Amino acid sequence: MAEEQAGLRARGEEVIGELAQSLLENPLFSQALGKALGAGERAAGAQRAALNAIDVSSAGDVERLVRRVRALSDRVEALEDEVDRLRRRPATD
Repeated sequence: MAEEQAGLRARGEEVIGELAQSLLENPLFSQALGKALGAGERAAGAQRAALNAIDVSSAGDVERLVRRVRALSDRVEALEDEVDRLRRRPATD
């Protein structure tokens, strides 16, 4: 039973691979796929332009800002640690 299932699964994978290869070799399908991908890229560009026009930050903008704030926070924390260390040091006059 397990051998039959393995054979059936292997044949199914083979058929799907052949179908995918046939589709990719079909010029009409390749052209349609290219247009669909191009349309998606154009839509994303239009979305970015619209967000910029109304001065709304994109997710990428927000992520970059988050990284910068974290880096700044790390630097402030390091400065605080250094100030604490200097305060604990005995005064030498």
